[in-house]
Amino acid sequence: MLKLYSYFRSSAAYRVRIALNLKGLPYETVPVHLLRDGGQQNQPDYRALSPLGTVPTLDAGAGAMTQSLAIIEYLDETHPLPPLMPASAEGRARVRALAQTIACDIHPVNNLRVLNYLGREFGASKEQKDAWYRHWVIEGLLAIEQMLVAQPGTATFCHGQAPTLADCCLVPQVFNARRFNCPLDKMPTIQRIVAACEALPAFQNAAPANQPDAE
Repeated sequence: MLKLYSYFRSSAAYRVRIALNLKGLPYETVPVHLLRDGGQQNQPDYRALSPLGTVPTLDAGAGAMTQSLAIIEYLDETHPLPPLMPASAEGRARVRALAQTIACDIHPVNNLRVLNYLGREFGASKEQKDAWYRHWVIEGLLAIEQMLVAQPGTATFCHGQAPTLADCCLVPQVFNARRFNCPLDKMPTIQRIVAACEALPAFQNAAPANQPDAE
């Protein structure tokens, strides 16, 4: 069975949980608590799996895999149905652009280690860190909204009538935006797509509140 090293609130792990559920693949969750014991991701046994100390890590029986987008594309290549990438090269490029805007532009400057560094090295208060978080999330999601509105391909989901890699990334990012009270009123397309996703069991079962390590 697949083994997923995960933290219930990690948006990167959340992406992979959605993909696994959409594929109907059973997996074992191995919790890695990012706050306990100085951060369990920093312990030597986990660093041996994930040298950067991030989640998720997927053990598919042939060695550990890291980086959520790489893991999801691996799952799509090894379990092609239902597909999480469009059939056309143009469609795949668009889905990757949406996904990478979230995973490479929005998420990295807002993850836990960056927020902790702002507090530890620059004395940023919780209010200042929250303001930092909201700034980058709102700026990034407004760009996603523009891409969804302006580009052909947007339908019930980010691209077409079935969830793709882009939706796997969008829903966790919106979950975090809500958690940090980011206003979403200027993002009606995003809100509509997220509502369509959250109506599906694959997304519901991947939600942080439904994980074995949820607090």
